[in-house]
Formats: sequence, C-alpha cells, structure tokens
Amino acid sequence: MKAVAYYHSLPITDPAALQDIELPAPTPGPRDLLVEVKAISVNPVDFKVRQSVQPEGGAAKVLGWDVAGVVMAVGSEVSLFQPGDKVFYAGSIARAGGNSELHVVDERIVGHMPKTLGFAEAAALPLTAITAWELLFERLQIAEGHTDLGQSLLIVGAAGGVGSILTQLARQLTGLKVIGSASREETQAWARQLGAHVVVDHRQPLAEALKAQGIEQVTHVASLTQTEQHLDQLVEALVPQGKLGLIDDPKQLDVIKLKRKSLSLHWELMYTRSLFETADMIEQHVLLNRVAELIDAGTLKTTVGEHFGTINAQNLRRAHALLESGVAKGKIVLEGF
Repeated sequence: MKAVAYYHSLPITDPAALQDIELPAPTPGPRDLLVEVKAISVNPVDFKVRQSVQPEGGAAKVLGWDVAGVVMAVGSEVSLFQPGDKVFYAGSIARAGGNSELHVVDERIVGHMPKTLGFAEAAALPLTAITAWELLFERLQIAEGHTDLGQSLLIVGAAGGVGSILTQLARQLTGLKVIGSASREETQAWARQLGAHVVVDHRQPLAEALKAQGIEQVTHVASLTQTEQHLDQLVEALVPQGKLGLIDDPKQLDVIKLKRKSLSLHWELMYTRSLFETADMIEQHVLLNRVAELIDAGTLKTTVGEHFGTINAQNLRRAHALLESGVAKGKIVLEGF
C-alpha cells in the first residue's frame, strides 16, 4: 500500500523530511477495524512527533492522526461496525499513523461519519473535536445547557484547529460567554463567525485586552497555544477559584502563580484514553457519534481551513510547513492517493 513516512527527523524544508513509500497492508487485531483511508487532516502533533521522535532501527514512521474512510474488514471481537461503514477517528499515537492507503484502529475510538459531509470535511474533525469536547466538558467541567450561570470562557487561539471547534461547542451547547483570541483580522473574523461573543488580540496583554472590552475577569480559560508566554496575564484575568485548561507543551510552567487565587490547572491530551486503554475508552466513540449528530443537525460545522489536494509527501510537507509557521486557520485536509 502507498504511505507517507520519514526515516530521520529532518527540517521540513528537506525533501527527505517526508517521503512517499510502499508498505505491507496491516492486519486488524480482535477489536480493530481495517479502514480504507479516503481523507486525512494534519495537526501540530504531526510535526512535533516528526521533529522529536527518531524512528528506531531504520524503520519508516508513518504519521497522521485524523482519518475519514470506509471499513474494509473487522476483527473477531468487533461489535460496533461492519464492512462498508463510513467512519472518522483520530487513532492512537502509540500505533502507526493514518497517512497510508489502509489503516488499523481500535473500534472504541472510532465514530460513524457525519452523513452530510464528504470525507475531507469529516477528516478535519476528530482530533480537534475530541480535544475540545474533553477539555470543555470533562476537564473544565462546564455543564451542557444554555442556562446563564454567569460563567465565561477565554479561548486563547480560537481560530486554530482545536479553537475552531471549541468555540462552536461553547457557543452552541453551553450558556458561557465566549471570548476568543486571535492575532490577525482574518482569524479574528473567523472566530466571530464560529460564534465568539467577543474577540481580542493575543498579541496584546490579554488581561488589558479583556478590560478594554468591558470584561474584568473570566471564570474559565482554555489556553491552546503559547501558555508559557501568556501565563501571568491568564492568572490576572481569571477570577479567584477559576479554572485554567491547556493543551500545548510549555517548556516550563510556574504553577505557584496559581496558588494565591486557588486556581485549578487541567491538562487535556486526547490520546490518554487510547494510550492507557482506560476503562472508559469507548467514550471517544460515543462523543464522535454525538459530534456527527450535531454536524448533521446543523448545530456544528466542519472546520476545514485549506484543502491541500492529494495525500502525498510533497503536499504533506507543505501542510507541516504551514502548521509550523503558526499562522494556519482551521484545519488542513488532504484527500485520496
């Protein structure tokens, strides 16, 4: 089967950073689906792994943790899917990625694809939707429902991949006042389009930017990017006993700054359930099915920012380069081999 992989951690400007290769077709385990990959999307985790994980023993490493496709075969213990089903999922970082014609994935982290979307539009959703959902409802413990409880959420990086779906979830499914941050006119407009009540520029001190909009403090923060840089401002912006959630990878984080206000800190990594095969691993299947229902009902919309064409090494190198630049809007998708 065709695949895109790398053998050495190299700068994305190097043609060998990602290469077109051929690999044997994988075999599904008892709880696995064998999926024909129709479309993928690209996430920051792709380039972070490429930059930091050196393949062992000269083996090729396949990246890619957002897939939409069709079930070709199922393992002996599969009960949730059958061949022919259209599916979407984010896979497991502990297994080979989905930048290949065929891919195997545990059924418990797979959802039925939205009926109203094509493969490319569906591929934009799984990783970011799971991250946003778990961060909002499980880590920050926001209640579903439109009752105004006097709560507010600042989303730092509201126009990025996770921010694009988190903004929609917060606006459509909760009573939160949603404040997004974005740095350019284009991305600020995108955040407003997705449902942010207020948008501020995170190139400015965030606490000051909020006050300029008449917002003295917020009850919750979802920091999706540059947490280390913004920490002092986030602590200032949060109410006493507020909640700070983050998904990025700060080199260091001085958590003692949270003590005076009794702020709670919440990490979100959507791979935790699949990495440790937690008892509630199937919750990702459940929430992806819920996201598909919300998409089909018109409550949520796909977050495709750019379509980069066919799934091949050249186009994936372009996608990695754009993500590494930090100026991507929404999700980058690729479709077909």
